[in-house]
Amino acid sequence: MRRWPFLAAMMLATFSAGASRASADDLFRSDEWAAVASDRSASEVGDIITVIVYQSAEARNAAQNTSRTRRSFEGGLQSGSIDEAATLSLDGAYAGQGEVRRSESFVTQISVTITEVLENGDLLIAGEQQMHVNGERTTVRVRGRVRPADIYGANQVLSTRIADAEISYDGQGFVSRNARPNWVHRLLSLLGIGG
Repeated sequence: MRRWPFLAAMMLATFSAGASRASADDLFRSDEWAAVASDRSASEVGDIITVIVYQSAEARNAAQNTSRTRRSFEGGLQSGSIDEAATLSLDGAYAGQGEVRRSESFVTQISVTITEVLENGDLLIAGEQQMHVNGERTTVRVRGRVRPADIYGANQVLSTRIADAEISYDGQGFVSRNARPNWVHRLLSLLGIGG
């Protein structure tokens, strides 16, 4: 019987000590944790977006011209015992045709940074990527304007969904230098001598 008051006092002390230490703490912080079922979409200056560059263009221009002219002149001279007749015919024909075809395709991925958020929520993006392979340096640059609705999973956007897009691809090095015509060929082309 003497144990009950002692046990009751111990339980009361334990309960009061535990109650004083207990405090409410929020385990979810929206600024630090991503949602379980979705990624946080890039929407602020400094956030990174991956641009899937897929540009394909094809142009064709054809012209055909045909002309044909024929002129005939006849004349005669008759005087006494002279009776001469002459005929002159001029015949000309021209047929020409030309065709220009151009096909371009460019596929790559580049990560860019949001540089500004406009009043309507659109995002201005800019970024560049440089690669150095065997003495050849290539640079890819992308700039433009993106709607947040066009950004899909993993913060990716297609280049065809970028407004005012500026996409450039430039190479410098041995391969690029040899792919360009030399100055002699360019001079002859200007004079209409070279092909």
